[in-house]
Amino acid sequence: MTIRPWMAAVTFCFAGMFTVGYLAATSYLVLRDDLIGATMARQARMQHDYEDRISALRAQVDRVTSRQLLDQQVVEEKVEKLMQQQSALSARHGKLDALLSRAENSGVEATAPLTEETPVIDGRRADAAGAIDAIMGGAGAAPLKTTQLAYAATSESVADRADRLFSKVTLSLKDLEHEQINRIQSLTAGASETADAIQTILRRTGFDVAEETAEKPATDSDLAIGGPFVEPVAFTDPFEESINDLDVALERLDSARRTARKLPFGNPSPQSSITSRFGNRTDPFLGRLALHAGIDFRARTGTEIHATGAGTVVVAGRNGGYGNMVEIDHGDGLTTRYAHLSRVLVKVGDHVDEADPVGLSGTTGRSTGPHLHYEVRRDGKAIDPMRFLTAGMKLTTYMD
Repeated sequence: MTIRPWMAAVTFCFAGMFTVGYLAATSYLVLRDDLIGATMARQARMQHDYEDRISALRAQVDRVTSRQLLDQQVVEEKVEKLMQQQSALSARHGKLDALLSRAENSGVEATAPLTEETPVIDGRRADAAGAIDAIMGGAGAAPLKTTQLAYAATSESVADRADRLFSKVTLSLKDLEHEQINRIQSLTAGASETADAIQTILRRTGFDVAEETAEKPATDSDLAIGGPFVEPVAFTDPFEESINDLDVALERLDSARRTARKLPFGNPSPQSSITSRFGNRTDPFLGRLALHAGIDFRARTGTEIHATGAGTVVVAGRNGGYGNMVEIDHGDGLTTRYAHLSRVLVKVGDHVDEADPVGLSGTTGRSTGPHLHYEVRRDGKAIDPMRFLTAGMKLTTYMD
């Protein structure tokens, strides 16, 4: 067989290709494990990186969720606190209505009016409901619920926004509470001053105002102490203390006025002038010094004479030198007499009120001319009626 050159070239090419393939296959088999290990290591690193990023994102989500829950709890607690404060203020208005009406009827005035409207802060209602609307109000803000609060899409959190607004609302409610207490204290001071003034006038007329019973000195038995343990009483709310003080002051005022109304502080003949006062004077009939047990009013015959205080008629008719006389028992041993009447308009046993007509002036009995002889007696002893007339004029401003 003749071997030609081209045949040798082909054979050489095939031999070279086989050798290269063999060497490549051998190299692959030798290096295969390192390549696989490197690939697996790269994949493992990528997986760890992804897991770390996922963990970081989860932690961030947990922090955001925790912050949301914390903000929700804080806001709900503050809303509940504001609702309680608002409810307390509303309940206080109910308690104040009766006392304010009572004070108004008693003529006691305060220096400043009591505001009953809800205060306004930055154009919003300063109450719990208004605070809720204000916190989550505005464009793009989610509504606030008692169980869920959406996070506002702003640079500040809901809690920060709530803190700022709740501080304003709380201060406004406290200002309203202070205004209520100041109004009550002003009314209390006015009622106390009026009661003190009436009691002072009563004392000057000889009627002592009942004082609290003095404490008795401690005895050996009083020093014995003991008993079961009882928790101390909680401190009283300043508002409740103010309410109690106002109630006590109004009761004192009412009591003083009731006492004053029982006494004969009126004028039996307001349009008449006084011609003779209480005390020693020259008797117009005998010309010698004698006690004048009352005061005389110049009054024409037929002038209407009025009772100076409420009471019961015990004498109505002729009574010696008094002529036609009316005597009224005002209680507590206090009586008044209206003498020299031309006509008696009441009868024994009648109850009369202050300013009721009891008779017409005249000149009956031991009299030198038409006039009214007026007496005030306590336990049967004559006392100066001018004290009562003067006190009555002073009490006019306190008895409305």
